[in-house]
Amino acid sequence: MKLLKKVIFVLVLTGLLPVAVNAAELSAVESAEQSVNQLLAKVQELRPLFDTDKDAYFEGISEQISTFVDFPEVAKGVMAGYAEQATAEQVEAFADKLRTTLTRFYGSTLVEYGGQELTYLPSTQTSPDPENATNVRMQITSGSTRVELQYTMFLNADREWKLKNLFLGGINLRRQYYTQFAALMNRNNNDIDAVIQSWQ
Repeated sequence: MKLLKKVIFVLVLTGLLPVAVNAAELSAVESAEQSVNQLLAKVQELRPLFDTDKDAYFEGISEQISTFVDFPEVAKGVMAGYAEQATAEQVEAFADKLRTTLTRFYGSTLVEYGGQELTYLPSTQTSPDPENATNVRMQITSGSTRVELQYTMFLNADREWKLKNLFLGGINLRRQYYTQFAALMNRNNNDIDAVIQSWQ
């Protein structure tokens, strides 16, 4: 048994044996909590820049958000059926556009966060498989005002929990952005490149 452990240890160190520790170490809920706490800390750190250097503020928020959001997956979700006719390059280009859109939306919303109470709500999902996509619900309370956030988390190919959709105050951002994407496709004769270029 000791010899087997030594062999496994050597294989791990040399990269010959893949290790999937992320899913085992953190559940979807724990991963979401960690991501939210890190993001809120980054917002607190960068808040002074919001009034003096917005580009620097949003750049810092974008870097933090990119650690837990799978933007290509978000892009495919927003494009829905249109993703089937898109190239990998177009999906990546649209993912970059969405990174900017979500960073500015989320960053502008959270800049008002000042340490209000953050509560994680019970999951409404009952899937027996802990590796299925999971909705993680949170509630920010400030006085009598309550805002609910919901992260849709999935386990990617590297066995890391990543966000692929966001609900804010009951608004499904993927659905809202899909409506915008479909309208632009109709206006631009289904030209995906034109839609990506005009996305704001």
